Amino acid sequence: MKTLLISLKIFLFFTILTGLIYPLMVTGIVQVLFPVKANGSIIMTGTKKSGSLLIGQQFDSARYFSSRPSAVAYNPLPSGGSNFGLTSEKLTAVVADRKKAFITMNHLDSLAVIPSEMLFASASGLDPHISNRAALMQVDRIAGVRRFDGIQRQKILKCIGQLTEPPQYLCFGEERINVLLLNLEIDKIR
Repeated sequence: MKTLLISLKIFLFFTILTGLIYPLMVTGIVQVLFPVKANGSIIMTGTKKSGSLLIGQQFDSARYFSSRPSAVAYNPLPSGGSNFGLTSEKLTAVVADRKKAFITMNHLDSLAVIPSEMLFASASGLDPHISNRAALMQVDRIAGVRRFDGIQRQKILKCIGQLTEPPQYLCFGEERINVLLLNLEIDKIR
């Protein structure tokens, strides 16, 4: 009986320590040191939530830059890739369809080399970035749909340049641009 009582006390102690004290302490530290990231990096447009810097979202309108494809329809709960292998016929068909759609939507030459991030979903299915090259391939479409003149088109190109992020830690990956931020900026162009 004495051993059981000691075991229950230890169990209660560690439950309080690891179930309450530790999570509250970590949450408090993160809220103080990284409040924006801790709260999901939500972008507000006035009083409306526009999205998160960390999670990609779908832009169907021709007025906006297209995001990277998602195998999970941009749903953050079951995030993940398609798990198709490189020799999969389904993957080959999906990539061919995405390439055809991108070329058609952006009025590109059928021999154009499309950046891989516009053809393949990321491993999480939620990547919010595309390369500068992918953004530049969409500029003419967006300028045409919005009926932008040459000056406004130059403003789009300037936005792409200003919003370009360097490789992570200056050495991992390549330059990239957050699609949500870019689309919010081109909405400001008049």
